[in-house]
This record gives sequence, structure tokens and C-alpha cells, in this order.
Amino acid sequence: MSAVKTHAGRRSTKTDFDLTGFLNQCAKDVNAALEKFLPRATIKPSTIHKAMRYSIFAGGKRIRPALCIAAAEACGGTRNAAIPFACAVECIHAYSLIHDDLPAMDNDDFRRGKPTNHKVFGEGIAILAGDALLTQAFEIAAQAAPVKRYPMQTVFKEITHASGSKRLIAGQVADLEAEGRTITEKELKYIHENKTSALLTCSVRLGGMAANCNNTQLTALTEFGQRVGLAFQVIDDILDVTQSSEQLGKTAGKDTASQKATYPSIIGLEKSRQKAQRLTNEAFKQLEVFNNRAHALHGLAKYLLLREK
Repeated sequence: MSAVKTHAGRRSTKTDFDLTGFLNQCAKDVNAALEKFLPRATIKPSTIHKAMRYSIFAGGKRIRPALCIAAAEACGGTRNAAIPFACAVECIHAYSLIHDDLPAMDNDDFRRGKPTNHKVFGEGIAILAGDALLTQAFEIAAQAAPVKRYPMQTVFKEITHASGSKRLIAGQVADLEAEGRTITEKELKYIHENKTSALLTCSVRLGGMAANCNNTQLTALTEFGQRVGLAFQVIDDILDVTQSSEQLGKTAGKDTASQKATYPSIIGLEKSRQKAQRLTNEAFKQLEVFNNRAHALHGLAKYLLLREK
């Protein structure tokens, strides 16, 4: 047992949590499930299925699926119940990255240390692979076991809202329209809350739904996801300034080169670090409602904050 200090200054204890082991097992379980859920590469037309699999299995730590699973377990649910939702959000995430890397968007050549989808398969197939992964997400989610409080209609509404024109796509639109012009911190927050935080928040909410969580738990997961999601993007902005392409696994300095607004460019590097820390501390506070069952969520939030170190 190790002593930790709570946000209010009290002392409490918690067992040591093996975050690396948790992430590795989540990735293993999610990869195995995705292998079954996605069409095989040999199924006609093979090109599109190869392209889908290229991006979905391109590496990465499966943070969103891990958050989904951790949220389910924090609410007393099982990993197996959350797996379909975890895979669904990862398909949406992969689709968004494929489209984000296109020449018409961020025009990036590398993702996770590998050539981006359009560099391997061409722009047309890359667009279609993204479209297919987005569609696939709903087919996968539909295979989840039903729960009393959250029928599939509610689940589908949750996914469509997070990935639709008012959230994830809204953030991407605002991001494109902000390039090359000076924007306010409020406008940048809107971009990040929607482009990044929306899907992270959806991930933990879906995990809670898979566990048939109550309203108090769902509210706490929502507040947690929103704060961690924004902190995640603030740190991405920091890393683009402070890390090399080799360290990032993608092209460093792209935001600066494309005159894209970032937190460091608007409020400075040190204030950006402070903002990420504050958001993460606020996220930790939301976990108190889970009565020491949220070690995985706590560890994941801490991991996301410490990426810059």
C-alpha cells in the first residue's frame, strides 16, 4: 500500500496499480476482438479491407479502448461487456486519423512511425477506408450485450453525437478554419473540446453504459473525460513544440509550420503545462465517487499527463 495525497490535502491509501500491464492486456484483448470484428484482408474488395486493417493495426496504445474498459470496471462492470464499445471507439478514432492526415487536411506523411494511409493506398482508398471504419463502428457496437438503463438506441445516439457535425467534425472544421489566422484561447478550447475531448469522453461514457452505471457515475465519467480529453490535446500541442519526429512517431513542428493555433502559441509553454496539470487534477477529483475502483482511470489520466516527460 502506498500513501497518496487527495485534492483536499487528506491522506489516503491505494494499492499499486500496474498501468503498463493494464494497457498491454487491454491492447491484446481489443486487438483480438478487432481481428474478429473487421473483415479479413482477403475478402473482396481486398484493397479496402487491407487499408482498413493497415490503420487499425498500425500500433498505438489503444488509449480510448482502455479508458472505455477502465470506466466499465470502475462502475462494477466486466471487460467483456465493454469490448464491443471499446472496439467501436477505436474504429472511429482510426477513421478520424486517416482523414486528418489527408493532403486536404493536415497533409501528414507519417502516423505512429509509419507512412500514413493515403501514402500507402492513395487518397481515394484512404478516404473510403476511413468511411468504412466509421460505419464498421456501429456494426461492432450493435454486438454489445443489452443493459437495462441504456438501450442500443441510446448507445447509437451517444456515438453519433460524439463523432458528428456538432462535436468531432465540428472541431475539425474549426481547426481548418483557424489555420493561418490568430484565434483566441476560447476558440482553441472549442477546437480541442470537440476534435479530441469528445471521443475520449464518449469512450468513458460508453464504458459506464456497458456496466449499466447510474446517473451519478455517468456524470462523473463525463466530467472526467472532458477534462482528461482537453489535457490530452494540450499536451499534444506541447509535444509538437518540444519533441522530435522520431520521438513523436509523426512529423514534429507541423502545427507551427502550418500556422495552426496551439496552446503554447497562445498562452505560452509553461502556462500550457500548468493548464494540463490543473485539468488532470480536476479529473482526479471526479473519480472519488467510484470508491477506490477507479485505479485504472486514475493511472490512465496520470499517464496522459506525463507523456511530455
